[in-house]
Amino acid sequence: MDKAVHNDFLAGLPVFTDFDGVEDVSRYRALPSNWALAVADVVDSTGAISNGKYKSVNMAGASVISAMLNALEGRELLFVFGGDGASVAIPPDGIETARAALSAVVRWAGAELGIELRGAIVPVSEIEANGLEVRVARYQASPNVTYAMFAGGGASWAEKQMKAGRFQVDLAPEGAVPDLTGLSCRWNPIPARHGQIVSLILLPVPGGDSRVFSTLVADVLALLATEARDGHPVPSNGPSYGLSLDGVEAETKATALEGSRIRTRLSILRDWLLVVILGVFNGRIAGFSSRDYLKDVALNTDFRKFDDGLKLTVDISAETTSRLVERLDKAAGAGACRYGIHNQNAALMTCIVPSAIRRDHMHFVDGAAGGYAEAAKQLREP
Repeated sequence: MDKAVHNDFLAGLPVFTDFDGVEDVSRYRALPSNWALAVADVVDSTGAISNGKYKSVNMAGASVISAMLNALEGRELLFVFGGDGASVAIPPDGIETARAALSAVVRWAGAELGIELRGAIVPVSEIEANGLEVRVARYQASPNVTYAMFAGGGASWAEKQMKAGRFQVDLAPEGAVPDLTGLSCRWNPIPARHGQIVSLILLPVPGGDSRVFSTLVADVLALLATEARDGHPVPSNGPSYGLSLDGVEAETKATALEGSRIRTRLSILRDWLLVVILGVFNGRIAGFSSRDYLKDVALNTDFRKFDDGLKLTVDISAETTSRLVERLDKAAGAGACRYGIHNQNAALMTCIVPSAIRRDHMHFVDGAAGGYAEAAKQLREP
């Protein structure tokens, strides 16, 4: 598939401007059979998080997306960030390039982050042969950024096959380094302002009534609508400035060339200081405004998504959390869903910023103390 056909497919995808109704699979479009799905996740992510590697876990997950975007330069890709991993839809003429990039990320994550990452390239034709689809739509999080939504069960099947050892990419040669230009981790954890940061994964039961699940999703979103900005964990004027040493180290490992780590650290510190000064004095330089950038950070953050189920990282009150769990318990007890939920005191942000003066920078948010990984571990069977 050449770029023109690829772009035509993207242009034909449904775009949700309202998150309500995002679970309606009939509004999605199936990936063509000759595409593939690149999937990756951190092995024993909860163990890594318990050892204090929460930033490295999120950095590893986001690095998969960053490597694909850079390797398939000029392509707009469809992807979902999962906290400790990611899924990326790959057009047919980009599959081998994506395979090489993913194998390099797997090698890099082990060598630089001390994280065991596994990755696989799963043909969509294999997914279809097992009676499932990878259906895709896009949600417009802001005027400048859209995020892919996946449905149809195919992405979940692909992840299970990867964990079973199928379709996995070979490990790149020692010393292989992916291109992670633009990947950053410069924010301190974002504390809860309304009660607690809640990470939720809500999945339908295979073969269950889609109408019942759709009603459940609508009920969950209605509960969240009682909270400020639907529970958005990032303040509307952006997160407060801070520079985490762990974040600087993670970004340095991701972007520094051989022998240039000190220079990269100094560059990160310089950029951070410039942004802080511009923010204090409401200044502007080369088209960049610190205050406008922070507002865009909030608008562009992927705090809610649909990835074969509803996934949320929200800042909500204890009362809303209690009502949410009560509704989910009732639905799970009736065999209508599976869910996992995890509460923590802060959220964590990892970013892909192609250029500070463009407004299409992307920000991936997860809970700072386990988040989606902990919620996935606690998924409850009906």
